[in-house]
Amino acid sequence: MLDKSKAQEIFKKIKKLSSADDVEVLVVGGRSALTRFANNAITQNVSEENYEISVRSVFGSRTARASTNKWNDEESLRRVVQSSEQLARVQEEDTDLAPMVTVEEAEGAGRSPSLPRRDFEQGHKLGPLQRAEHVARMVAIADRRKLTAAGTVAVAEQVEGIFNSRGVARWHKQSHAESSVTMIGATSSGWQKANSPDVSQFDSAQLAEVAAQKAEASVNPLELAPGKYTVILEPSAVQDLVGFMFWDFGGLALLDQRSFLSNRIGTKLFGENITVFDDVYHPLQSGAPFDGEGVRRERVELIRNGVVKNLVYARATARRIRESEFASQLGDIHATGHGFPLPNEIGEIPMNIVFENAGDAKSVEQMVSEAERAVLVTRLWYIREVDPYEKILTGMTRDGTFLVEKGKIGPGILNFRFNQSLIHMLQNVIAMGKPVRASGEESFDMVAPPMMIGDFNFTEVTKF
Repeated sequence: MLDKSKAQEIFKKIKKLSSADDVEVLVVGGRSALTRFANNAITQNVSEENYEISVRSVFGSRTARASTNKWNDEESLRRVVQSSEQLARVQEEDTDLAPMVTVEEAEGAGRSPSLPRRDFEQGHKLGPLQRAEHVARMVAIADRRKLTAAGTVAVAEQVEGIFNSRGVARWHKQSHAESSVTMIGATSSGWQKANSPDVSQFDSAQLAEVAAQKAEASVNPLELAPGKYTVILEPSAVQDLVGFMFWDFGGLALLDQRSFLSNRIGTKLFGENITVFDDVYHPLQSGAPFDGEGVRRERVELIRNGVVKNLVYARATARRIRESEFASQLGDIHATGHGFPLPNEIGEIPMNIVFENAGDAKSVEQMVSEAERAVLVTRLWYIREVDPYEKILTGMTRDGTFLVEKGKIGPGILNFRFNQSLIHMLQNVIAMGKPVRASGEESFDMVAPPMMIGDFNFTEVTKF
């Protein structure tokens, strides 16, 4: 495993080989392994260890990056440095390029909370035999219930580091474990997924039990007419929907006029019960406490009681925003540690989203008990954006969609296609549950609650 001390040695060699005004090295990689199963049997078992060394060279206001996964010999390092410098020299001058970050800039203002533990040995030790045991427990549940199981069990040990010629030296290591299972019957299916830096935080057999229960409960689904319904969205469904809007909470998106927040910052855009932070330090979050330039990530309040309060900024974006027409609409504009490695056209995005529960948290079961008529949704898929300013999304329900009547979960129903504005959706949240670490298929992981939402717009019925 490549550690910080070895990465620093690599950086020292690259710095000696460099003729640029400034040089920066990113190190990303680690070990990963995955066991895949289908039709109640293991079909694939793979593992990999790989590290990418990415070199950014700066000559005045020109910069470029070159990468390699060959770092054990000086000649390979020499080639990647030369490639980076040759590319940088032929770039157009970038007047918005910020000088390479210093140690003082990287630290920012104030003190960071301590980062919760993110590296757990249990995940490292989940070898092929142990992963197969996880699969065996899930398949046993499928066999007992006469269902067909498919899914994955995956583990990883990841490192991320950044070093530059102005003294910045950042390093982060974390483990990752994930399990996903779909239970399939003749006319129905059920699904569950979980991941965490700590493999002990989820139980594959429990995931399989829930998925199997959903598959059994939705046998021979009924057809329900499309229309506007109260829905109860489980956390995975919430996450996969709302993830589409946080790409617009970066300063560069606002400058580029591709953000739905244009002319809406400071307004009450969502319901009173919607408060959202970006918080890498939250105990249920994961990831490094620094961004692609090495700047310390801050905890940022994005939405408070429905009002859009703040955006996140990379260093160059913060400077441009302060000099723009938007400066008067925003509060304290400074680098918040959310930028991507330079050069890039994205700017910055908050990717450690945490919903704050407003009022009494209600479980999915409590929401069901209070619903006269609603649709319970396990997860969504094939989500696409239809209208970027109103944030209208389309997609389909999947793997466990149920009719709720008079406080009880009724039969499974055929899946729906939806056409729904996220803005309208978050204005109509009737109840929320306790935020949990949610994992889906369409968006990045976040700490999100289940939600009961009024007037959710289902437009078509599928045939399955």
